[in-house]
Amino acid sequence: VTGSGAVNERNGELAAPARPDFGAVRAEFGLPAGFPPEVLAEAEQAAAAAPVVGPDRVDATDLPLVTIDPPGARDLDQALGVARTADGFRVHYAIADLGAFVRPGGPLDGEVRRRGQTVYLPDGSVPLHPPVLSERVASLLPDGPRPAVLWTVELDEEAEPVAVDVRRAVVRSLAQLDYEGVQADHDAGRLHPALAGLPELGRLRRAAALRRGAVELEMPEQEVAPEAGGWTVHIRRRAAVEQWNEQVSLLTGMAAARIMLDAGVGLLRSLPAPEPGALAEFRRTAAELGVPWPEGAQPAEVLAGLGESGAVPLALRRAATSLLRGARYSAFDTAAGVAIPGDTGHGGIGAPYAHVTAPLRRLVDRFGTEVCLAVTAGAELPDWLRAALPALPEVMAASDVLAAKVGRACVDRTEAALLADRIGQEFEVVVLRGSGPGGEPGEVFLADPPVLARCTGIPRAGRSARVRLAEADPATGRIAFLAAAAALPASEPAP
Repeated sequence: VTGSGAVNERNGELAAPARPDFGAVRAEFGLPAGFPPEVLAEAEQAAAAAPVVGPDRVDATDLPLVTIDPPGARDLDQALGVARTADGFRVHYAIADLGAFVRPGGPLDGEVRRRGQTVYLPDGSVPLHPPVLSERVASLLPDGPRPAVLWTVELDEEAEPVAVDVRRAVVRSLAQLDYEGVQADHDAGRLHPALAGLPELGRLRRAAALRRGAVELEMPEQEVAPEAGGWTVHIRRRAAVEQWNEQVSLLTGMAAARIMLDAGVGLLRSLPAPEPGALAEFRRTAAELGVPWPEGAQPAEVLAGLGESGAVPLALRRAATSLLRGARYSAFDTAAGVAIPGDTGHGGIGAPYAHVTAPLRRLVDRFGTEVCLAVTAGAELPDWLRAALPALPEVMAASDVLAAKVGRACVDRTEAALLADRIGQEFEVVVLRGSGPGGEPGEVFLADPPVLARCTGIPRAGRSARVRLAEADPATGRIAFLAAAAALPASEPAP
């Protein structure tokens, strides 16, 4: 969560900051307030014996690596270096090595398996691992060498991988950077040397994603941020550097999935191809909005051609969420009689994909990493790892649902607190989804403050409309609008 630096004004006066009760959110969802003593004791013991260079861990402290994360982050999962070579690119991607600290079957292992992932709230996270690990000795902070799992990917001139190596290492991050700062450095021509090849690689990988049919929604991302002694909601803008950095993570996840599929054992993050009915409905929505659909084009290409803002692009991106449903984790182990799933692809990425790049914050990444390390070393998977794979999809599905609900509750209650004293006022909004024929509420987007909410009596999507705020309850986060007038014309021509 980052500060917006903005001051809300209304009618020439400073608006009172919102004070939503995030403690109530923690209580509602039963989030733990700390770790059991035996878990903390094991974490402290593991932290005191951090692994060093040895027969099974190479010295990679000479590699130029940096981290790029939100300002103030302490749980740093990844450090990267991207260089241009004579034949293409070389990516070094160091991932925090939680396998070096978590003993299978111990109290710490049991606790993180119960939690599944870090849950983030505006006033502080509920971490997956005790902070002595996640924010200190296991985090890739630039204050000394750290154990890591080092991925080295060689790519050709088109940024397609030609060789992948993965092994345990000791690395040293040169700097802790943030997205805004790196973007400013790039724009000023002073990019950190460790990132010299990132802009070109990132652009090429994004182009490759489009060719694969990867669906990138780029919906407005709401974020709760501190402001004037309270909280507000703003739209988080993704800099180009963040998108390029994301491509390195996706590249690594796709390489991991390939390793697992070739070995017949692992855990994929998959998303099925859209159902024919959903695809047909999306095409109808595009036609209603006046968005051109070239002959033979895929949804990814149509979405990529949209403008960055406006009623029509927002509405079509909202409609595209129906194409990205059914994400799941799938464990397989052909040696144990558990077949590879029939559909191994991820519709949002356009290729098979596995989670291995965020083990500080997500349980499954540690296990996926251990599979890749064993397979690439030509070793048998240890019994504890094989035994753990079947249960992980259910654990991760439950923690995904919990994290999403908590995040949504925090945003909803902050939105409601910002609007609580404006019930009865009218606003101009963008209609993302029109009301149903049976009176089912539609969905609208209010730009200031940025709010997504239900609304009844509104016209079809892709238009501006006047609505009246009927409800804003900070205790529940419930917000409801009612149509106040006929729809206004779309504020811009279709792209």
